[in-house]
Amino acid sequence: MTDTCATPASAADDEAFLGRLADALAALGHVEAVTLGGSRATGTHGPDSDWDVAVYYRGAFDPAELRALGWPGEVSELGAWGGGVFNGGAWLTVEGRRVDVHYRDLDVVEHELAEAARGRFHWEPLMFHLAGIPSYLVVAELAVNRVLRGSLPRPGYPRALRDSAPAHWRETAGLTLAYARANSAPRGGRTEVAGALAVAAMQTAHAVLAARGEWVTNEKRLLDAAGLRGVDDVVAALGTEPAGLLRGIEAAEALFARATGTAG
Repeated sequence: MTDTCATPASAADDEAFLGRLADALAALGHVEAVTLGGSRATGTHGPDSDWDVAVYYRGAFDPAELRALGWPGEVSELGAWGGGVFNGGAWLTVEGRRVDVHYRDLDVVEHELAEAARGRFHWEPLMFHLAGIPSYLVVAELAVNRVLRGSLPRPGYPRALRDSAPAHWRETAGLTLAYARANSAPRGGRTEVAGALAVAAMQTAHAVLAARGEWVTNEKRLLDAAGLRGVDDVVAALGTEPAGLLRGIEAAEALFARATGTAG
């Protein structure tokens, strides 16, 4: 009986914490909505998982107000995370829990929502993401995140995006491998080839999930979701000689073609 009662109490504590966190963030100037994302929104979290939240603002959001809440950690300025759709955030400790706060400019989000509906998007570099991110990632967040305060649209996966995104990602992966074949492999650049395989695998995984109409919000489980875990074996088998590196690229090309249904 004791074990049975422990889990609901812990869940209740988490919900109470989340409510306090959401209230504090929603009270910041120009914030119109607060969401919970990441593994805690999808139910794939563990007891030590951090809390990913986003503040959706319109107008002159000031990170100094977030800093003034007094939570330990690091609060970035707007634009500090590349200046694109991912335009900043904070790594904080709140009531002993690790919390990541992401800034989301509603004008930008609404623009990318309209672009995705037309099958249009662009690519941006982002730290910790091997393949960078598509601008429709902020649309994906609307689709999968849990709204805690305010209201936000809940888009489906646009048909036009399913038509345009897979080809873009397949072609990008092909160019990544072509460069490795022409430049890195002939020089015996094992590290460069391994890096190209990793990047191309992520790009191909984006193609696979876009073709299915499945949203992507980060790369953490991307290869598994796309059925591309086999690239691990390709990377592990890389030698140091040009011929072996070329065989590795060819093996990756075959794996990616099977995953995207373009083999042969």
